[in-house]
Amino acid sequence: MHSFHYENGALHCESISLDALAQEHGTPLYIYSKSTILDHFRRLSASMSELDCRICYATKANSNLAVLNLLAQEGAGFDIVSGGELFRIEKAGGDPGLCTFAGVGKTREEIELGLRKGIYSFNAESEAEVAFIDKVAGELGMKAPVALRVNPNVDAKTHKYISTGKSENKFGIDFETICEAYARAAALPNVEIRGLQMHIGSQLTSVKPFVEAVEKVAPLVQELKEEYGIEFFSIGGGIGIVYENTLASGQSSWWQDQEEKPLTIEEYADQLVPLLKPLGLKIILEPGRFMVGNAGALITEVLYEKKGSAKTFKIVDAGMNDLIRPALYEGHHDIVPLAEASGDAQETVDIVGPVCESGDFFAQNIELPELAEGDRIALLSSGAYGFVMASNYNSRPLPAEILVDGDQAHVIRQRQTFDDLIAGEQILS
Repeated sequence: MHSFHYENGALHCESISLDALAQEHGTPLYIYSKSTILDHFRRLSASMSELDCRICYATKANSNLAVLNLLAQEGAGFDIVSGGELFRIEKAGGDPGLCTFAGVGKTREEIELGLRKGIYSFNAESEAEVAFIDKVAGELGMKAPVALRVNPNVDAKTHKYISTGKSENKFGIDFETICEAYARAAALPNVEIRGLQMHIGSQLTSVKPFVEAVEKVAPLVQELKEEYGIEFFSIGGGIGIVYENTLASGQSSWWQDQEEKPLTIEEYADQLVPLLKPLGLKIILEPGRFMVGNAGALITEVLYEKKGSAKTFKIVDAGMNDLIRPALYEGHHDIVPLAEASGDAQETVDIVGPVCESGDFFAQNIELPELAEGDRIALLSSGAYGFVMASNYNSRPLPAEILVDGDQAHVIRQRQTFDDLIAGEQILS
């Protein structure tokens, strides 16, 4: 569920009108719901209560300090993929000792930082990486906590850019060679074997691939527990969210008219807890999109209408530099007006941005209520992989970010200025 709804004809986040926020702070504008983020964390945590379970939020989904601080206060751990993310976790009040460090290309500086900060585990993606971690740890006179990431060769049936669990993907060590990899890692003098990790992909809307992967890897987990005394098994993240038909008037369930129901936390837990409980290990989950995806919206204003012989374009002030998912992943975002449509009149349009690229669009050939110049719209489900993937392409300043808490709105990132764009640049003398 999420906290975006129409109230008296105006789209609200929790108790605040989005149009009022846009008037005060300008557009493009990212808006997040605190209650949605906390609700998703608490429901997932409660659903796994039969296990010794730690939720390590995937920082890359949305790394704003305020969002990280919310989750840190709830006791979350964090899944990080860079030294910069570890820096953010500390600044947000998170505990490095609850961090797992993933990623295929960790640098010496990042490994040293992780060791000095006392992270819980490096999730190593290759034997070459394990050997390098051992070398760096030895130079510092330390032991590095390590888990190897196994690639179970399970097809998550998601977009090819966010599939990670097949043998053709760059992530993890092949299932067929993982035992030998553990034996070699355990023989290294500066490595402490701490666990096993896997992650098969992102935006999974069926529990079946999760079940298939856990069933395949569980015997390996038991073997590693007996051989090396591992203390955790991370099953990764990947719980999908619904991107289509995510908004309905009133308080009815927003998926009620869907033929295909979303993957619920109840179904996820009911299927996986019985498989994981007999392992007798700490279970780590690494959700990102599930926590924050439906908690955010990008607000943008219609600048112009351009009618061509083939299409009608609504040109808005947000671009692919602000939200790249539609261009990069062919990602869908529901688009709704901030003022609820009063009639049934609709038109077929493309919603496009001002960036000088043909790929700069948010939707093509979609039916929307009639929109006039100056009208504002919301691109829903933009809380994950939205601002974090934004750029200054075309020298466009990054938008502001707002966190709504009931009837209070907090600016959690100021809009960039033109001076911010060139900070750090120098002209040759």
